[in-house]
Amino acid sequence: MLDIVTLGDEVLREKCTPVTDFDDSLHILLEAMFETLDSAEGVGLAAPQVGVDKRFFIVSLPDGTRREFVNPEITGMSVEKNPYEEGCLSLPGVYHDVVRPSKVIIKAQDANGTEFTLKASGLLARVIQHEYDHLDGKLFIDRLSEEERKKVVRAYEKKNRKRGR
Repeated sequence: MLDIVTLGDEVLREKCTPVTDFDDSLHILLEAMFETLDSAEGVGLAAPQVGVDKRFFIVSLPDGTRREFVNPEITGMSVEKNPYEEGCLSLPGVYHDVVRPSKVIIKAQDANGTEFTLKASGLLARVIQHEYDHLDGKLFIDRLSEEERKKVVRAYEKKNRKRGR
């Protein structure tokens, strides 16, 4: 199990560096991330959320979709956009509607370095975009208006004060 870093940790605001070594340490880290994600009952987890400055994330959806995206690049997005309530394991307990494209095309590598391209829609497209943002130092709250972002941050801080964090 890995610790998930939360709002305020600098690694969440950094642009991550590409993965160059597709070795056992990457495989072990990815498996630990899947265990952490399953335990946290989330659907996606990016490397910076566990304190790692590398360009990769994982997805594990209720429908059984489970995969890793290493050195991803979103190469296409639909014009059609939809709002959807998002949360984040790095901002536990707060949620807000975020408008994003309903479909994406992503090019990435798997844990062994094999390239693939995937067309995604629905929840998978949403999670890909959310986790991809983490690799560029962005959080879902950065996609909100300044007023809404401040409300979400205040709610997060209030919840965490109550928990004694």
